[in-house]
Amino acid sequence: MFPHHREREQPIFSARAHVFQIDPNTKRNWIPASKHAVTVSFFYDANRNVYRIISVGGTKAIINCTVTPSMTFTKTSQKFGQWADSRANTVYGLGFATEQQLHQFLDKFKEVKDAARLAREKSQDKELANTALTIAAPQDLADELQSPPVMCVNGPEDKLFRSQSADITLSSEKERIKKMLSEGSICEMNLEAELFTLQDSNSKLVAALHEANANVEQWKKQLVAYQEETERLRDQVSELETHGGHGPSDLLKDELTQSLEELEALLKAKDEEIHILQSKKADYHEMEHDRNEAMHRLREMEMRNSDLERRIQNTEQNLGNSLEDRDRMDTEIQRAIEILDIKIFDLNDLRQSLVKLIDK
Repeated sequence: MFPHHREREQPIFSARAHVFQIDPNTKRNWIPASKHAVTVSFFYDANRNVYRIISVGGTKAIINCTVTPSMTFTKTSQKFGQWADSRANTVYGLGFATEQQLHQFLDKFKEVKDAARLAREKSQDKELANTALTIAAPQDLADELQSPPVMCVNGPEDKLFRSQSADITLSSEKERIKKMLSEGSICEMNLEAELFTLQDSNSKLVAALHEANANVEQWKKQLVAYQEETERLRDQVSELETHGGHGPSDLLKDELTQSLEELEALLKAKDEEIHILQSKKADYHEMEHDRNEAMHRLREMEMRNSDLERRIQNTEQNLGNSLEDRDRMDTEIQRAIEILDIKIFDLNDLRQSLVKLIDK
C-alpha cells in the first residue's frame, strides 16, 4: 500500500554546467545533451534515504541518476569532469565555467557518495536483523503450513475464480495509482529545480543590488563634490576672462580648462554607470516576478498533489474494503463447503443405512 504522506525530495546543492553523454556506439566521443548550460542539482529523498543527481532541460530530464557508493567523479581537465552510471549504461560529462565550480561539484559528489554508502550499510544491517527474526519464527506457523488441505466438493473452482478476478482488479488499481504518483512527482521535481535556480539567482541579484546601491550613494557624493569643483573652476575661468592680463597667465587658463573638461567627462561616465545600475535594478524586478510566478505554480502543484493524495487515500480505503469483503466471502464459502461436506457425509450414512434395511 502507498503511504498516506509522501515526503518530497529536497535539493541540497545546485550548479550550472554543460551536460554531455558518451556516444553509445564509439564509447569515445561526447554528445551534447543540452544546447546551453543547465542546472545540475543534488536531491535527497528522506523517505527512501536515496540521493539523486537531476538535471532538467525544458520538459525533458537530461540526467536522472541515483548516486551509489561505487560511483566516482573524475576530473579530466581544468573545467571538465565525468562519472559512469551503470544502471543507465552511460557516462555523463559536465563542463563548468570555472575550475572553482568544478571543485565545488566534486566535493559535493564525494560527500553524497559517502552518505549513500552509510545509508546502504544501515539498510544491510536492518535486512540482517529482519532475516534473524524470520529464522526465529514460531513453530506452530510451520505446522500450519504443513497441515493437509481440507477436501471439498465444487467449492475451490468458484473460490479460485473470485480470487483471480479480485486480484486483477487490485493490480489495475495499483498500476493506475503508481502512474498518477509518477506524473505528479515529475512535475513537482521540475518546479522545485526551477524554484531552486530562481532562488539562487535572486540571492545573487539581491547581493549585487545592495552593493550597487552602496556604490550609488558613494558615487552621488563624489558627483556632488565634482559638481562643486566644476563650479569653482568655472568661476575661476570667468574671473580670469574678466580681469584679462591682470590674472594668471594663459598657460594656467589652459590647464584649468583642461581640468574642467576632464571633470565633465568623469561626470558623464558616472551618469552612464548610474543608468546601468538602474537597468540592473529593472532586471531584478523581472526576476522577482518570475520567482513569484514559480512560487504560484509550486503552490498549485502542491494543491494538486494534496488532491492526488486524498484520492489515493480513498482508493486505498476502497481497496481495503474490497479485501475485507473478499476475505468475508471466502470465510462464508469455506463455511458453506464445510456444511455441504457434513450434509454429504450424513446423506452417505443415510444411504448406507437404507441399503442395509433393503438387504434385510
